[in-house]
Amino acid sequence: MKHPIPDHNPMRGQYSAMATNTPTHFALSVQDGVATVTLNRPERKNPLTFDSYAELRDWFLGLQRATDIKSVVVTGAGGNFCSGGDVHEIIGPLTKMTMPELLAFTRMTGALVSAMRACPQPIVAALDGVCAGAGAMMALASDLRLGTPAATVAFLFTRVGLAGADMGACALLPRMIGQGRASELLFTGRAMSAQEGHAWGFFNALHESEVLLPAAHKLASQLAQGPTFAHGMTKTMLHQEWAMTLDQAIEAEAQAQAICMQTQDFRRAYEAFAAKQRPVFEGD
Repeated sequence: MKHPIPDHNPMRGQYSAMATNTPTHFALSVQDGVATVTLNRPERKNPLTFDSYAELRDWFLGLQRATDIKSVVVTGAGGNFCSGGDVHEIIGPLTKMTMPELLAFTRMTGALVSAMRACPQPIVAALDGVCAGAGAMMALASDLRLGTPAATVAFLFTRVGLAGADMGACALLPRMIGQGRASELLFTGRAMSAQEGHAWGFFNALHESEVLLPAAHKLASQLAQGPTFAHGMTKTMLHQEWAMTLDQAIEAEAQAQAICMQTQDFRRAYEAFAAKQRPVFEGD
């Protein structure tokens, strides 16, 4: 006889559904396990504000406990992705803040990148038009990036008198496109063209504007239908192995794979293969 989980189960309440979440500072839709986050201030090329930074950070942090979201698409409205921090609503006020206030802000912006990297769901960024500053960092923090031929990516921080080191740029960008290319972009603040970004490995693929979002949703849907526990493990290892030696990485992956071999999805894949059928993964 199967006994019900007791009410004092310590794991109760640790997981939540997020499809019903209604954010204030960005648009959200969820269908078949794929969440679409849309930065939606198109009249100003979708800049971020203090409030949108915080709400995006909290939403991505919540994905660590989500039961109904398997992958994420991040995009922008109106033909652009994101122009970075709003000049009037962020940059102006920053010039009047004290050092503790400035540090609180820069830690909050970095926390958005950390939350995107820490959530187990693969994130697909769909980038058209302008992708600059904090927008470029959101794209860089995503797991996969699709762009259009018109997309331009710029790490503009030195253009406003700041270091190119912002929100983890000096850690993430060299690993993505190489130290020399990253150094050029971070020192000069110049825009990387879509063609450069594709050749350098920043973009996984380029699509025309009218098919960009459908292509991103198709990719995210394929990921959502896959072994989501294993995808989360893959993302964790991709992130953690930066700080490991090769021997440490091999051992960590041995342990990760042994854990995945205990999942029901691993068994489902074997049984489907034996039956010459396509596996249907359920994420457990």
